[in-house]
Amino acid sequence: MLLFTSFQTWLPHQKSNSSDELLAMIQKRNLLSASGYFLRQLPVDRVLASQKAIATIKRINPQGVICCGMAESRQNLTIESCANKDTKCLSTTVNLVDLMGNLAGTSISHDAGKFVCESLYFDILSYLQSAKPDLPCIFVHVPVFNSENTDLVLKDFESIISYFLVD
Repeated sequence: MLLFTSFQTWLPHQKSNSSDELLAMIQKRNLLSASGYFLRQLPVDRVLASQKAIATIKRINPQGVICCGMAESRQNLTIESCANKDTKCLSTTVNLVDLMGNLAGTSISHDAGKFVCESLYFDILSYLQSAKPDLPCIFVHVPVFNSENTDLVLKDFESIISYFLVD
């Protein structure tokens, strides 16, 4: 089973959060049946989001974690290579070069945003490093959906899911 997370909106002009929209599309397509656990609309709060996600990891013991957040300024999916807190940097254990092999419109980012996304990613990677070092985890930033990117974002995200389920 894979754990998926998304966030609520955080600015008044946002009608929705594209990370949550993506997970809703995945759920609607029913691609995962019993292979997915969706922790949607985490609060945009560094402490609460991490607490809820880590408690869920402990409770459901997933085979992988795919965290998602919205990146309004990006046009395509981006997978974060690492997360920083203070002077410490933690990297995902997932082989991103291998993962990128089947992704047509996704890139690797080395800047998770310095906000709640990076905080969540860092806290989960830190927890996994000490408690479950073999459990793969990535953070995917999702662009705002439009007529030009929706199909490619969905196709690449489905490939990411397949990579996690096979690996």
